[in-house]
Amino acid sequence: MAEKLGIGDTFPELQFDLVGGDSLSLPDGLDAKYKVILFYRGHW
Repeated sequence: MAEKLGIGDTFPELQFDLVGGDSLSLPDGLDAKYKVILFYRGHW
């Protein structure tokens, strides 16, 4: 299991494939000063 981020830690660079064939790079793909990221697993 990966370590949790602490206050002041840099968010790691991640690449996600989206429905429809697009992709999203985090955190560079979000163009805002403040960011909130919610991961939803969906159906178990």
